[in-house]
Amino acid sequence: MNEPTEAQKRAEEAQAMERVVAATHKVQAAFTSLQSQFPPEGGGQPSKLALQVLDAALQELEDAQMGFDGLLNDLLDGER
Repeated sequence: MNEPTEAQKRAEEAQAMERVVAATHKVQAAFTSLQSQFPPEGGGQPSKLALQVLDAALQELEDAQMGFDGLLNDLLDGER
């Protein structure tokens, strides 16, 4: 199997970083939506769907961060 080129490695790292950024935006949007369900705008009872969306967004962020951390660890260990 061929070793990835430096450009391919950088592209993979950039994609991992973009995944973290996109997941962060999803968490922010889900949190903002959930926040609107509390006073003064809402009645203080968050919908089950809003909680599930936030939970899924947080899980996606955690997964993205773990993937990015793995790439960085490989880089620092000289495995990339």
